[in-house]
Amino acid sequence: MDKLKDAILRVALGYSIEEVTEEYDMKDGELRLIKRKETKKDVPPDLKAAKLLIDEKDYAALSDEELERERERLLEEYAKSQQKTEDV
Repeated sequence: MDKLKDAILRVALGYSIEEVTEEYDMKDGELRLIKRKETKKDVPPDLKAAKLLIDEKDYAALSDEELERERERLLEEYAKSQQKTEDV
């Protein structure tokens, strides 16, 4: 569960990721690198992840019925956020 919390915290705070793209070509029966591109991408903080940390619940202690209600609540919240995005 700590890995999950760490991952949510990382998303909540934002992070950077490095991406490497390489292109190869076959020449004289040998594979050779012809192009290498390194890109650094910044992923901005996610407020929904921050809210999840703030509203943190012990889901392991919930019954199946409580988990189902929480699932429905989260789906409704998600649908509302999608509607707001479409309205903008």
